[in-house]
Amino acid sequence: MKIRIIGCGAMGSGMVKNLQRADHEVATFDPDPTKQEQMKKLGATPVSRPTAGIAETEVVLLSLPTSSMVWETVIGKEGILSYLSEGAYILDMSTTDVEMTKHLARSAKEKGVDYLDCPVSNGPTGANDGTLTIMVGGEKEAFDAMLPVLSAIGKEVRYIGPSGSGQVVKLCNNMMVAGITALLSETFLTGAKNGVDPKKIAELMAIGSAQTKVLSVFGPNLIDDTHNEVKFLLSHMAKDINLYMDMTKKAESPALIGSLVAQLYEAAKRQGLGHLDTSAVGQVVEWMGNHKISV
Repeated sequence: MKIRIIGCGAMGSGMVKNLQRADHEVATFDPDPTKQEQMKKLGATPVSRPTAGIAETEVVLLSLPTSSMVWETVIGKEGILSYLSEGAYILDMSTTDVEMTKHLARSAKEKGVDYLDCPVSNGPTGANDGTLTIMVGGEKEAFDAMLPVLSAIGKEVRYIGPSGSGQVVKLCNNMMVAGITALLSETFLTGAKNGVDPKKIAELMAIGSAQTKVLSVFGPNLIDDTHNEVKFLLSHMAKDINLYMDMTKKAESPALIGSLVAQLYEAAKRQGLGHLDTSAVGQVVEWMGNHKISV
C-alpha cells in the first residue's frame, strides 16, 4: 500500500523500516530536514509538505507530539483531509485529546475517509523491533482493513471500541506508568535514607509482588541517576497526564491520586527537566527529601 508518515521523531525510523519490510511504499514528511534525510537513507521518499501528492496515498500515519499539531495537520488551513481521496485511512498513532479525536473521526467520515485512533506503547525500541502495543479506536470494519498495516509495526494490536477509546486506554496506561514511577522514586529514596541500597530494594521488588514493567524500564535510570538516557520524555509524559486529568474532569471521575502525580510532573517540568527521561521526576522527590536515590 502507499503509506504517508507525518511526523518522523523517535518512532519514525522504526515504523519506516518495518512498513517497508512488509512491502509497503512509504513516503514521509517532517519539518526537520535532518529527520527527512534519515528517512531517505532508510529507503522512504521524503516529500516537501504534508499534502504533496497525498491524493494517491492510501494510508496516512500520524505520529505527532501534541493534539494541536494533529488538529492542524488533519483539518487546519492546509489539512490533509481536504486532499485525501475517498476510501483513504488516517491512523493517528499520537496520544491526543479524546474529544478532539472523536471530532476528527466525524469530519473524516463526512469526506469518505476512515479515521482510527491508534496510540502506541513500548516506545522507540518497540517501533524499531516491530513490537509496539497498539490500542485502536474507531469503526471495526476500518480496523479489520488496517490490521495488516498495524501488524507490520506492532506485536499486540488490540481493537478497543468506538472512536476515542484507544486514546482513553492509552491515557489510563500512561497515568499508571507515571504514578508508579513517582512512587518508585519515593520508596527508593526512603530506603536510601534508611541505609538500604535502592538496588537491593529493586532486586527484591522484581521477584516479589511489587514487580512491574515500569520497574524494569524506568528503575535503572532512577537508581543510577541516568535520566539523560531517555526512554520517554518527561515533557511528553506531563502532556499525557494533563490529557488524562482533562478526561477525568469531563467524566466527573475522581482523580485524588492522579492530581498529586500531576503536580509532581508539573513541578519537574517547571524545574527544566522536560528534556530528560520520565524518571527525572525522581529529582523532584530527591529535592523534597534533601537526599539522593543513587549511592
